[in-house]
Amino acid sequence: MTGLRSLPSVDQLLQTPEVGELLACYGRPLTLEALRACLDEVRASYAPDGPIPGEAALLFRTEELLLAWTAPSMRPVINATGVVLHTNLGRAPLSVAAMQAAVAVGMGYATLEYDLDKGQRGSRLRHAEALLCRLTGAEAAMVVNNNAAAVLLVLTALARRRSVVIARTQLVEIGGGFRVPDVMAQSGARLVEVGATNRVHLSDYETALEGQPALFLHVHRSNFRLVGFTSEPALVEIARLAHQAGLPLVDDLGSGALLDTARYRLSHEPMVQESLAAGADLVCFSGDKLLGGPQAGIVLGRADLLAKLKKHPLARALRADKLCLAALSATLLHYLKDEAEREIPVWRMLSASPEQIRLRAQAWAQVLDQGLVVPGESAVGGGSLPGETMPTWLLSLAVRSPNRSLARLRQAIPPIIARLENDRLVLDPRTVLPEQDQALLAGLKACL
Repeated sequence: MTGLRSLPSVDQLLQTPEVGELLACYGRPLTLEALRACLDEVRASYAPDGPIPGEAALLFRTEELLLAWTAPSMRPVINATGVVLHTNLGRAPLSVAAMQAAVAVGMGYATLEYDLDKGQRGSRLRHAEALLCRLTGAEAAMVVNNNAAAVLLVLTALARRRSVVIARTQLVEIGGGFRVPDVMAQSGARLVEVGATNRVHLSDYETALEGQPALFLHVHRSNFRLVGFTSEPALVEIARLAHQAGLPLVDDLGSGALLDTARYRLSHEPMVQESLAAGADLVCFSGDKLLGGPQAGIVLGRADLLAKLKKHPLARALRADKLCLAALSATLLHYLKDEAEREIPVWRMLSASPEQIRLRAQAWAQVLDQGLVVPGESAVGGGSLPGETMPTWLLSLAVRSPNRSLARLRQAIPPIIARLENDRLVLDPRTVLPEQDQALLAGLKACL
């Protein structure tokens, strides 16, 4: 037979041992679809009197299609960039205990909304609440799916169709186009800006009281700095004024540090405990930034205000799932047991000394038998401590084509994400998990 008539049928291909293996791996429906797609490709591209692919080529293409169709779009990577909270790479890696907790409740049933003592329905809102209150001294707490959701819920439940006072210096926009004014608009609250873009006075807040606002909103500028001729009243002053007027003060911290970053050669990031001590009635922050846990939004503070949030219909739409609550609780336990530096990857990275990092970089260079170990800078990232860097040591590799080398590393298994400096490929050990060293070195050897 010549031409397309020599092309084997789907039934013929199904009889081959190779397709039998594909059937066992991918199932009959998907394998059949790939076989038909492969044959359709050949027919569509066939030129008269042209060659027809053999059976081996057809089966190879079929497997290629199956691999492409079933490959996950989200894959684990090795972060060698030196950016600790790399937003594009998923921010905070979880601790072993957090992952184990998520797996334990995910692989079976769990007491998500079941009270074992009473033998009846319970509330998912209780999970992690006791830990958060014990760690921060708050009266009550709740968890939603991210910090933007936390702020949206607070404004909707407490200030819908009413005004909210915020300083012009705090109208921030974070990654992905998230803007505080836009969230306020979605909540139904009316924005009342006070002060100038660089200076705000307590008297500006006092004047705004004439409009009978629902609350004062304070937003931490976690992803940029305001320098030069600037001034703002302290949080404790804003809280005192709000309370004199009978208004709550909500503090959106964003990053949500529970440890003092100044202990790690960094600027001091406002802590949750400090906001509460200064008089904030509610504090909102993220679970997957400096807290080092899963994506979550946390609201804590006054019990009466939290009760309103918990009862609001929007709370159901924004609630966290069982995997998040389990991983978050395990993460919080690290703080409670004073083991965060040792167990939470983010704090292990931030607390690593330059000497510890230098020794790892030197070990990499020895295994590869190439590269220089040079001083460099790591970054916190994730919209936290803008502009802050930490001294580190880098493995610097000379390569013929830097951009091509970066691309090849991204195709490694697992992919390796590095960066370029002075036309050299550099890798920062600070953000490479210790258990990833072997895979990193194998990938570098294969690609370079």
